[in-house]
Amino acid sequence: MAENDQEPRTTRDSIYRAARSIKRRDNSLYNALRSIYQDSIFVNEISQLWPKLPLLANLRCGLWYSPRFDATCYFKSTDGHTNNLSFNTSRLNLHLPLLAGEKGGCIIIDSTRKGKRFPDSMSKTIPIWSCVLNRSIFNFLKTQSNDVGLTSDDDHDDGDRIRKLLEKWDCSLHLPLWVSKTERASIEARLEEWTRELEESGADIASLASCLKKPLRPLWVSQKTVIWLNEVPDHDSWDFTPLILVSASATCGEYQQNNRSNSEFSWNYIPGAGDDEESWSRGLSPNMFWKHVYDIIDSRPDLCNQKVAEIVESDRVYRAQRGMEAPQVVVKSSKSCNDGVNHAKSDEIVCLSAHITNLDEEESLVSWLASTNLAVGTSQVAGKETSVDCILNCDQNPISVPLSSHEEYLHLPLKGSKYDRFSIFKNLASAVNFAKMKLSLRKKLLVCCQDGEDISVCVCLAILIALFNEEGHFDGGKCFEEKSITKLEMRRMLIFMCKYAVNARPSRGNLKQVFGFLSSRQEISD
Repeated sequence: MAENDQEPRTTRDSIYRAARSIKRRDNSLYNALRSIYQDSIFVNEISQLWPKLPLLANLRCGLWYSPRFDATCYFKSTDGHTNNLSFNTSRLNLHLPLLAGEKGGCIIIDSTRKGKRFPDSMSKTIPIWSCVLNRSIFNFLKTQSNDVGLTSDDDHDDGDRIRKLLEKWDCSLHLPLWVSKTERASIEARLEEWTRELEESGADIASLASCLKKPLRPLWVSQKTVIWLNEVPDHDSWDFTPLILVSASATCGEYQQNNRSNSEFSWNYIPGAGDDEESWSRGLSPNMFWKHVYDIIDSRPDLCNQKVAEIVESDRVYRAQRGMEAPQVVVKSSKSCNDGVNHAKSDEIVCLSAHITNLDEEESLVSWLASTNLAVGTSQVAGKETSVDCILNCDQNPISVPLSSHEEYLHLPLKGSKYDRFSIFKNLASAVNFAKMKLSLRKKLLVCCQDGEDISVCVCLAILIALFNEEGHFDGGKCFEEKSITKLEMRRMLIFMCKYAVNARPSRGNLKQVFGFLSSRQEISD
């Protein structure tokens, strides 16, 4: 009986291993990069239809699909998942409507691997976000209209202008046709609640109302969208501010129908190949990819891994020679990266650099938070930032800083909640005490981490709440001792930070550690 059971199990295992081997070969590094390159041609074609509109990448996947972006935004698909619909005040992206209002609209790039034509970030997250912002702006304008005095002709003119604007202001929910009626009803039932949350969060609705002359409205464009080139409307002709949502990826069936194949060698198209870059990119960043795109695309699939390793290592050496942060990470070649080809032993271990943002725009990597003397940024530029007096480094790696005294530098190697659930919580007391000592002397403090978007933002948030009053003035913690900390108060301060650090995207687990630290610190003071 045992022998009879063993035979079918062995057959099943063999089929499973064969299927896994085929999947690994199809998801190779060359297939991913070649797919991104092919999809980028479509993205470029769409951006040329409205050349005056700024091009934005939805982090992180969208960042791969063009060599040039005017800005980035961060809308998560999970906020648009069925039974998890939400309006997240931690990711308000308020720089986007300001940019869209100034330029007359914008184009947002993203893609998806899951067989859908559009990711949920475009199908539901952004439509919910735009509708809630429109409703909040409408409420603000309505209040402003009621408050307009009747003492001068100017007041009459302002009142008439606002009333005419309100008559045409569209607050309705615009969803794509493939969203079900049940889901639409569920979203519409919560719009009032989400609008109230936004208005109570302390977001600067007045700035949005003064910048946006037309309500926001999403439009959807994919590789299957039919566009008549001689009838493309000018964005100024619409009675709304367009958010043109471009899903860069095609489905595998569409790709095969278009017969986009290479006669030199075969390769397989991967929809949404830019997603989950840690699992396939082998240290390559979007900036490095576009700098060497033709060398990579022209290389053969069996040589792609080695070519990428050379590019990444060359970039690491370039940074190291110039005193920039260039940490080495030893990555073992997995079966999923072998492209179905046996490599020499020398290729089995490759030295890769950590993912580093383009340093050509270093000014965008340090954000000063109003007049607080507090800044958040990346550790890559911290050592070269001449406008700071002291540095709090939250990166895992130390940095060389040209400071006159070691007392002006504190290194706290913090880990995110995915790797250590209590790392930030345990070190925030040291961070706040260091900030209190330096800020009380009116010194300018830079808090930095590897990307300047998560851990350093959380540390800055704790410092602002613990040491500053509601007006943003340093008081050494007096205001903090007199009030109770709530998640709403913490959310308001985070929104204040995001007004200046537009790339801030702290994770939920790290924010929970900040709230836990502030709550425990207040209990001790009480």
